[in-house]
Amino acid sequence: MTRRAPAVAPSPLVMRTEGWGDYALIDSGAGRKLERFGPRRVVRPEPQCLWSPRLAEAEWAAADAVFDPEGEEDAGRWRLADGTPHAFPLAWRAVRFQARFTPFRHLGFFPEQAGNWAWLESRAAERPLRVLNLFGYTGVASLVLAAAGSSVTHVDASRRAVGWARENAALSGLEDRPLRWLTEDARRWVAREQRRGATYDGVILDPPKYGRGPDGEVWRLLEDLPGLVAGCAAILGPDASFLLLNAYAERLSGLALAGLLAETLGARGGRIDWGELALAEADGARAVGVSFFARWSRDG
Repeated sequence: MTRRAPAVAPSPLVMRTEGWGDYALIDSGAGRKLERFGPRRVVRPEPQCLWSPRLAEAEWAAADAVFDPEGEEDAGRWRLADGTPHAFPLAWRAVRFQARFTPFRHLGFFPEQAGNWAWLESRAAERPLRVLNLFGYTGVASLVLAAAGSSVTHVDASRRAVGWARENAALSGLEDRPLRWLTEDARRWVAREQRRGATYDGVILDPPKYGRGPDGEVWRLLEDLPGLVAGCAAILGPDASFLLLNAYAERLSGLALAGLLAETLGARGGRIDWGELALAEADGARAVGVSFFARWSRDG
């Protein structure tokens, strides 16, 4: 049978997270988001919110936590109202995880990823998968797959993040699932797996713009991503199900990520969807684009 190149979707897909029991985008505008995390109302900066808020300023001022940025990157400080805990549990479907106010304006997970979590869950529902999750951070995607019956190798360069992911596994009651936790540089691990001839049914790749490995290895997204994607393609098994690539970077687009996957995956066939992850306000009238993605799936 003649194999063909993956078919790239002709138009983008916008995956809108409209909230769930433990998360909602309440309002947005003037460079900010007003969100609900469990029972807590949180204000975070979001430069893309160029429009005006709909709620009165008093609604924003009553938030339990406000992030004040410092400098040009995502670092800053939180102002917490009296009685607001620094950490509290949240859930998405069967997965529970600990939210914490980090120094980088997020709470240890990214709610817009709910669109990807649902898609991964649907892939795992078809058959148990052996999945590699690179830059896996606090492990929500790993736990979604584990809860659906797949085995996951979770890799992150931060020992603290891997410890947090283990904590989330225990919180979810998934400690006994086939989960392997590794504090390792993603490129080094993929190269090692190539030499060993290891293969996976799926790979998740969610790299930062810039980072350092556990031994000081430097990661720069635009320079290093093509080589890592090529390594990931090389360890996909012959009947692999998916490769999911996500990026938070202003100089990239979903179409650029799709082009990289199309070239790298060669004659594997299947389909590449691409687009943007967005957070939608409760009534669905407005949404905030947050990150870009491209995903290859064997059967579309």
